Amino acid sequence: MRNLTLLTDLYQLTMMNAYLETGEGNRNCVFDLFYRANDYIEYAVAAGLETAVEYINNLKFTDEDIEYLKSLKLFGDKFFAAIKDFKFTGDLYAVREGEFIFPNEPIVTVKAPLYQAQFIETALLNIINHQTLIATKAAKITHEAKGAVMEFGLRRAQGPDAGVYGARAAVIGGCKSTSNMLAGQKFGIPVSGTLAHSFIMSYENELDAFRAYAEIYPDNCVLLVDTYDTLKSGVPNAIKVFDELKAKGYKPAAIRLDSGDLAYLSKKARKMLDEAGHKDVKIIASGDIDEYILSSLHQQGAKIDLWGIGTKLITSAQNPALGGVYKLAAIEKNGKWTPKIKISDTQEKITNPALKTVYRIYDKDNMAAADLICLKDEVFDTSKPLTIFHPVETWKKTTFTEYSMRNLMVDIIKDGKLVYQMPSLKEIVEYAQKVKSEFWEEYVRLINPHIYKVDLSDKLYELKHLLINEKTEGIYLQSEKKERE
Repeated sequence: MRNLTLLTDLYQLTMMNAYLETGEGNRNCVFDLFYRANDYIEYAVAAGLETAVEYINNLKFTDEDIEYLKSLKLFGDKFFAAIKDFKFTGDLYAVREGEFIFPNEPIVTVKAPLYQAQFIETALLNIINHQTLIATKAAKITHEAKGAVMEFGLRRAQGPDAGVYGARAAVIGGCKSTSNMLAGQKFGIPVSGTLAHSFIMSYENELDAFRAYAEIYPDNCVLLVDTYDTLKSGVPNAIKVFDELKAKGYKPAAIRLDSGDLAYLSKKARKMLDEAGHKDVKIIASGDIDEYILSSLHQQGAKIDLWGIGTKLITSAQNPALGGVYKLAAIEKNGKWTPKIKISDTQEKITNPALKTVYRIYDKDNMAAADLICLKDEVFDTSKPLTIFHPVETWKKTTFTEYSMRNLMVDIIKDGKLVYQMPSLKEIVEYAQKVKSEFWEEYVRLINPHIYKVDLSDKLYELKHLLINEKTEGIYLQSEKKERE
C-alpha cells in the first residue's frame, strides 16, 4: 500500500500540534466511528477494515513529508519530534467486514494517545465511509436482483481508488464479479465482461461482428444485441450465430440488453430464443440500473437472468455519502477515565459516551432480534430475562426470555500490534452472507422496512443522561450567573 500518511485534513495536524505543545498529547482517549441515520440507509454492511489496518500499519512521515510540513510554518519542535518516527501504539476494536450494522453503533473504536487518535480520524472516515457505503448499496441491489450481479462501475467511479476499492466493497455486498481488472488482480475477485457497441459498429454489419466474436470466444459467447434494433436485428442475428455455434458443438452463453424497455425487450427476446431452441441462453441486462429499477422490472415480469450494474452502484447514486462520523467518547487523566459526550439540539447528534461495545440479541429461532450498545465491560446472564427499551421513546420495551447474545466487536490492534487474523475476501463474503441470513426479510426489504431495534443498556443510558444533565445544568448556571452580573 502506498504511503497515505498525509491523507488528512490540516486541522488534524494543527490540533495534534496543539495537544503536544500543551502537554495533552499523550493522554489516552477513546474515539468512536459510526454513522447516523438517514432516509436511505436503514442498515449498512461494514467494509474497509482491511484497508484501514493497512493504512495504520504503514503510517510513516517521510523526509519529503516533514520538509513540506516545515514549509507551512505552523508546527513546533514537539510536533516534529513526535512525527519523526511516528507509530500507532494504541488499540483498535471493530466489527468484522460483512457485519450488518445500524445507526449510532460503533463500527471502529480507537483507544490511543490523543495526538495519535486525532491524527488518524480523516483517513479512517475516508476509508470506512466509502467502502461501507458501496457494500451497502451492493447489498440492496443484489437483494433485489434475484440473480447474479456483475459490478461494471470502473468507468463511472469517482477516481481510480473509488473504482478499485469500490469493486472490493461491492463483492462484500453480494456482487459475484467485477469488470475491473486491477481489482481482480489485487483482491482475487472473479472478472467478467462482454463486448461494447464499438466492436459491433467497427464491422460492416452486425452479423459479421457477431460471427467474429463467436469465432474467438466460442465457449463463452455473449452478444450485445441493442446496437441497431434489438428485436428486428440484434436477437435474430444472435440466434443465427448461436445456431452455428451449436452445429459446431459449442454451447452459446447469453445475449446482453443495454438500453430500451428492459422488461418488454427481455420478454420478447426470451420468447424468440426459446422458440429457436435456445432455452438455455441467458439474458443479461445493464444500463443505469439500481435496486428500485430492479424491483420494478421484477414486478413487470422481466425475463433477465444476470445483471451488469455500474454507475448507480459504484457511486451509490441516490445516497452518495454514508455520513460516518468520528467522536470523542472518553479521555484519561492521571489514571482516571472521564466519559465525554457531545450535546446537540438535534437528538440524533447527541453522542453515546465511554468505551463501548455492541451485542446482537438472537431470539429462540436464532434470528437477529435487536442490538444493544453497552459499556465494554458489561456482562449479561442469558439465563435471566433481559428487558431493553427504546433510547428515546422509553415506554417501548421488549423482554427476552429465550435468547442468546453475540459481541459484534473484536480486537484488531493491541498496543500497536495486529492481533486479528485478517480473513480473505472469500471468507468475508461468506461471513456477510451468513450474517444476512440471520435477519428476517422484513428488516431488509426495499420499501418501508421494519425498524430494527437498537437500544442502550441500562448502565449506558443512565451514564448518558447523567452527563447530559450535568452539562446542561452547568451551562444554565453559568448563563444565570452572567445575567446577574
